[in-house]
Amino acid sequence: MSNNKISRRNILKIGTTGAIGIAGSIYLNKVAPFSKVVHAEDHASSHNNHSTHHTNKHDSTKTEGFKMAKRLLTEFDYGKVTKKLDGRTLREYEIVAIDKEIEIAHGIKFPGWTYNGTIPGPTFRCTEGDLLRFHFINQGSHPHSIHFHGIHPPEMDGLEPIAPGQSFTYEFEAKPYGLQLYHCHVLPLRRHIHKGLYGNFIIDPKTPREPALELNMVMNAFDLDLDGANEFYTVNGYAFAFMNHPIKIKKDELVRIYLSNLTEFDLLNSFHLHANYFTYIPTGRNDNPAQFTDTIMQCQGERGIIEVRFPYKGKYMFHAHVSEFAELGWMGFFEVE
Repeated sequence: MSNNKISRRNILKIGTTGAIGIAGSIYLNKVAPFSKVVHAEDHASSHNNHSTHHTNKHDSTKTEGFKMAKRLLTEFDYGKVTKKLDGRTLREYEIVAIDKEIEIAHGIKFPGWTYNGTIPGPTFRCTEGDLLRFHFINQGSHPHSIHFHGIHPPEMDGLEPIAPGQSFTYEFEAKPYGLQLYHCHVLPLRRHIHKGLYGNFIIDPKTPREPALELNMVMNAFDLDLDGANEFYTVNGYAFAFMNHPIKIKKDELVRIYLSNLTEFDLLNSFHLHANYFTYIPTGRNDNPAQFTDTIMQCQGERGIIEVRFPYKGKYMFHAHVSEFAELGWMGFFEVE
């Protein structure tokens, strides 16, 4: 291996603290390629160099990045709610695009483009039939937009770039119910999505679902050296967020996970649960065929609802069932009490 290349698998051996020592502040460079930092793995290289050691995997520090990931797990934005004269519910949301450095692992920051300052952006929530208004303000350094998945007029589809300093209001009826998502749709798409402009968008059915502990999980990843291959994989933007801080769950409690994949540069991502099975509902539609399984795959933009109960107390691991993704940050625990 040449001196100016460090494979992403070697991040596992060096650990995040060592990686940042090698890279220095160049991780925060927003323009120049990272010529002497972590590079994507040569998949032809020997697997004997593989190591599961990763400093962040064993880090129990509650950093700002971890706090962001934890908050996004259970925080839903229902907007400002008013009633129209015809009795319909109007929900108004404010979304601001801003450039912001996001801590994606202990000591490592990513120069992100964000909605409301987090990666992923906020999880918007409403009920089918509500009238929605998203007041978008672009305070970033590049043109951006918001493309919402769902059914709406073409002029509200978010294909027109909104220049820095400009604003636009997206208005449409919430339909159909299910788990939708949103993201920037300005070219080049892979750059705007990879930089962090995406999030989940939940449209609840008019008949409420069964009460449950509800969790929001967005699978994503980060390419630090701009070579088109990711060095860190996360849920809600922070590597190993729930390894040393497991998600607390009660025995036999219904858990509902809104899971989506916004990973760039990889064709698929996945979710695997240890020691249990779950029901997976594609796109969160009750009329879609469900699966009873312990592993599902999603392409970019695919999403669904996981519903599960845990019959035994203890710690249940969950992670991507691509080993490399898991070892580079996409794994955690449910702790059932």
